[in-house]
Formats: sequence, structure tokens, C-alpha cells
Amino acid sequence: MSIRISSSTPGNFPSVRGRRLRATAAIRDLSTEHRLHPAQFIAPLFITEGEKVKEEIPSMPKYYRYSLDLIKQEVKELYQLGIRSVLLFVKVSDDLKDNEGTEALNPDGLMQRAIKTVKDAQPEMCVMTDIALDPYSSYGHDGIVESDQIVNDETVSVLAKMAVSHASAGADFVAPSDMMDGRVAAIRKRMEFEGFYNTGIMAYSAKYASCFYGPFRDALDSAPGFGDKKTYQMNPANIREATREAMLDEQEGADIIMVKPGLPYLDVVRAVRETVSVPVSVYQVSGEYAMIKAASEKGWLNEEQAIMETLISLRRSGVDLIATYFAKEASKLINS
Repeated sequence: MSIRISSSTPGNFPSVRGRRLRATAAIRDLSTEHRLHPAQFIAPLFITEGEKVKEEIPSMPKYYRYSLDLIKQEVKELYQLGIRSVLLFVKVSDDLKDNEGTEALNPDGLMQRAIKTVKDAQPEMCVMTDIALDPYSSYGHDGIVESDQIVNDETVSVLAKMAVSHASAGADFVAPSDMMDGRVAAIRKRMEFEGFYNTGIMAYSAKYASCFYGPFRDALDSAPGFGDKKTYQMNPANIREATREAMLDEQEGADIIMVKPGLPYLDVVRAVRETVSVPVSVYQVSGEYAMIKAASEKGWLNEEQAIMETLISLRRSGVDLIATYFAKEASKLINS
């Protein structure tokens, strides 16, 4: 109902009224600046050995590790919801772990089989794969360890071979999450040499040494066996360093630049978006997921509203793509 103000009404009323664009649901929809669509989501998937395995991750309620036979249906459901990309992680048994990440190069390894399984189940799905040694490392670090130091160049050599192995299995994108120097250039050079010209690289360019990764490490049993990851992951106090890393990765051949985590680093996302010309993605990490789940279980906030508000905040910060454990839930909400 509109209210007409007569010319005799005292006081000076504004000629510009922001509330006109908030008056009804139709007008609010019409004037919405940022929207969410399932095709903007990247769904992380945890893969484990076995059959008929669907294990809930204790620190990530209602999120699961799947065996290969069950991942087929999950991928099909994601695609039907409009999700067009998955990011694969594997839980490797301890007896296959060593300091050199030997199992990462096994053509019949769990990751390689997972790529083929997803592609067979849903050929149109864009398959992205994690490139780092921590799931395969007996030390739980992202690189090779020598004298309690994570060595850079020796690690990069293995990562490049790992990327080729994933591309050979059918990966559309490899996603180096290790934060070693020069690994994007090395991966790109090696894949070009091997003929994988069309395999993309989504580089974790600004990956911070964050406390929000705890539940993820539970999911893959990949916590560092000693020390921390601060010599290769970034200082949470820095932002100029993030733009520098993003520019370097773009120059080295990255097709997508990622910032990780998400919500605590919206200013970093904006700075990176203004620095590079390629698409920018963000990872709404396991700790962010766990916080919302825990608060909703306590009745302290509305889970569905919190999911959508946090996701739209990431879009508002400038990202094109969002890797999120809420991909399936959010897509159902969008589609409803």
C-alpha cells in the first residue's frame, strides 16, 4: 500500500528513497545484484577404499567418505541438481604412505580409479583433483621432508608427475594445493610436454595457514606429523602477498586462481579479483562448514539461511566459483 504525502505535510522528505527497491519480493528480486546458481559450485568429494562404504565424518556432520561404488550415484545426483564440477580427495591407507608420495603416481591408485569412476558415471561432470602429497605422506606434509624441512624443488618434480597421472586418468582440472614455489609452471610445462594441452590448472594461489582446516584433516587422516605448515602456507596477516602469489600463478599458466579459506578472507578475495583476469574461486572450508552445522544444531541460528547468506557473501566479494561442502544442500534450496 502506498502512502501519499500531501504538500501541506510539514518537514522535508527525501526525493531519493532506498526502500522503494525493497518494497516487495518481486522488486527485491528485480534489483538483486548477485545470484547463486548450482553451476557456480564445486562439490568436494572424499573417496575411500572398500565397497558400500558411506562413512560420516565426525567433525563434519552429514558429510561422508564414499567408496567408489557409491560415489557413482552421488555424482549423478549432484549433476541432476545442476552442479557441474567436483573436486576429488582420497583417503590413503597408512601402509601406502611414505616420504616421497610414491602412491600418488600409481596409475591404479585410488585417485586415478576415482577419476575414471566419476567420468564413467557422469561423463559431462568436470572433474578436478587435489595435487599435494599430504594424503600420501608418512609425515602428513604437502611435500617431501628432509631434515625436518619441506623441500621445494624435489616436491615440485613429484607434483608435476602427479598432475600428469591425473590427466592421464581423465581429470579435466588439476588443483595444486601444496603452496610450493614454481609448481604451476612445472605442472603446466610437464602436461604440455606429455600432450595434455587442454587439462586446466586451478591453483590454490592464496592458501593460508588457517585453523579452519581441522575437520578436513580428520576426513583424510592427513594432519602434519610434526610442526605445522607455516613455512609454505601463507600468513593470515598478509594480503599483498596473496595478490603477488596470484599474479605469479596466472603468469605461470593457471586457468583459475583460488583463495582459501573463504569467509575470514573476503578482503583477500576482492584484492585477488581486482588483480587477475582469469576466473577466481574460493574454498568455503571444513571449519566454516562445521561452525554453521554446530551452531544450527544448538539452535543458535537458522542453518538454511546461514548457508545461503555465507555463499552470497562469497559471490559478493567477487568470486566466480565456490568450492563448498554445502554445494548439494544449497543447490536444493536454489532449485526449490
